[in-house]
Amino acid sequence: MAFLDQHPGLGFPVAAGLGLLVGSFLNVVILRLPRKLEWQWRREARDILEEQDIYDPPPPGIVVESSHCPHCKHKLSWFENIPLISWLALRGRCRHCKAPISPQYPLVELLTSVLVVASVWRFGFGWQGFGAALLSCFLVALSGIDLRTRLLPDQLTLPLMWLGLIASVENLYLPPKSAVLGAMAGYISLWSVWWLFKQLTGKEGMGHGDFKLLAAIGAWTGLKGVLPTILISSLVGAIIGSIWLAVKGRDRATPIPFGPYLAIAGWIVFFWGKDLIDAYLRFAGMR
Repeated sequence: MAFLDQHPGLGFPVAAGLGLLVGSFLNVVILRLPRKLEWQWRREARDILEEQDIYDPPPPGIVVESSHCPHCKHKLSWFENIPLISWLALRGRCRHCKAPISPQYPLVELLTSVLVVASVWRFGFGWQGFGAALLSCFLVALSGIDLRTRLLPDQLTLPLMWLGLIASVENLYLPPKSAVLGAMAGYISLWSVWWLFKQLTGKEGMGHGDFKLLAAIGAWTGLKGVLPTILISSLVGAIIGSIWLAVKGRDRATPIPFGPYLAIAGWIVFFWGKDLIDAYLRFAGMR
C-alpha cells in the first residue's frame, strides 16, 4: 500500500483495472441476486402455506455458474468476458446470436472503476481507501438492483451497515458513537416519514429497504451526515425523477426507486460532507 501511495502512476491504473473487474462481478450480483431471492421466497411461501412442492429449478448462482448470453444461453469465452473491452470489441452484440448486449454491463463496470479510483485518490491506498472503495461498490450494486426491481436486499444493506460500524471501532472515518447514532438516525428518520405518510394516506410511500440503506449510510457518515444525505437525495430525486417521468410520459403517482438517490447523496456526503457543511455555514454567516 505504501508503495502504491508513493507511485500513483502505477497505483491509479491498478485501481482502475480492479474496479473494472469488480464492476463485472457487480453486474452478476445485480442480475442474479434478485432472482435467487425471489426463488427462495417462493419456496418459503409454499412451505408456510403447506402447498405441494413443484418443480422449480434454482436460478444461476452468483459465483459458480459461468456468464452466458441471456438470449441464446451461449456460454461466454474468456475473451468475451473482459470487462468493458469485450463489449466494445463485440460492438454490443452477442458473438453467437448477434442479439444486443445491454449497455448496463459496460456502464456498471466503468462507473465502478471510476469510483474505485476516486476512493484511492481521496483517501489513499491504505485501509481508508479500501473502505471507501468497498462502500462505493455496495452502493453501485444496491442502486442497480433497485433500478431494475425496486428491491434493496437485506443481504447487502445490513452487511454495509455493519461494515461501517466495524470501521468505526478503529476510528477509520469517525468514532463508534457517531457511527451508531448515524445508523439509528438514518433508520428512524425515514421510518418516521413512512409511518406518518401511511397514517395520513393509508399508503406506503417508500419501501423498508430505504430505511436500512440510510441506516447503513449513517454508519459510514455519522450523525452529521444523515440530514445532508436526506436533503441531497431529495433534491437529486426531484430533479432526475421529474425528468424521467416527463420523458416516459408518466404521472406523478408512478412509483420511483429512491435507493439510487440515497446512494448518490450518501457517496457525496461520505467523500465531501464536512466540506459541504463548512461551505454552507460560511454562506449562512455562521462561521
